[in-house]
Amino acid sequence: MKYYERLLEMGCFTRDEVCGLTGNYNTTGTLLKSYQKKGYVMQVKRNLYVAINLADRQPVANKHRIAGRITPSAYVSHHAAFEYYGCANQVSYQVEVSSETPFASFSFDGLNYKYIASRIPDGVVTQPDRIRVTDMERTVLDGINDIGMAAGLEELLRCLELIPSISEDKLLSYLAEYNKQVLYQKTGYILRHFQNMFNLSEAFFNECSAHIGKSTRYLIAKGAGKYNSEWRLVVPEDLNKITSKGVSHNADL
Repeated sequence: MKYYERLLEMGCFTRDEVCGLTGNYNTTGTLLKSYQKKGYVMQVKRNLYVAINLADRQPVANKHRIAGRITPSAYVSHHAAFEYYGCANQVSYQVEVSSETPFASFSFDGLNYKYIASRIPDGVVTQPDRIRVTDMERTVLDGINDIGMAAGLEELLRCLELIPSISEDKLLSYLAEYNKQVLYQKTGYILRHFQNMFNLSEAFFNECSAHIGKSTRYLIAKGAGKYNSEWRLVVPEDLNKITSKGVSHNADL
């Protein structure tokens, strides 16, 4: 167990990082095989390992920490980011991981780590616990942009209800980076109903409106719904009863 305590401190690590401890590539391979056999470490995927707590036989690194180590550019995003911030309602067995470097989605310890191509470079922070995750404003926009990756519209709205505050300046900065008319439409529509809760100014919505163009889009998949003329969106009929706090207290969806 010469290196076990150090691996516990590292939590989640690559073969190269272990090689930095042993100083020898061949020794590292032998060590990892031995430690896996003894139950000291588990292989998450190729070239990624996690140390095991011998007291409960569970990985010492949680799913968010593992997600941020999958590639050098990986970070927690979408519903998994809402969960990290304590704003999720649904229990999910999928961990959304954005990365500039593609990787094959995989399962580990009962969870599916889902690859999502990184959309924009900004809005990613490293927390004090060393977890790389989108900040709250980027998380909100990613959820609106990829509603399915936020576990659906109802879950997205319920997540928004639990957010204490957001910065409209950051939202506008990330929206400009996205540069998508439909995202301006969806963001304006959804956040209009949380305007009072988040103290969003009319200037914020005016800026969103200035970028929506003339096309009519669908909030979610094409189908029956009602037309919202302000944002040129077709939206589901029954959203006004989904939430009991943020949405219904600000406006009728």
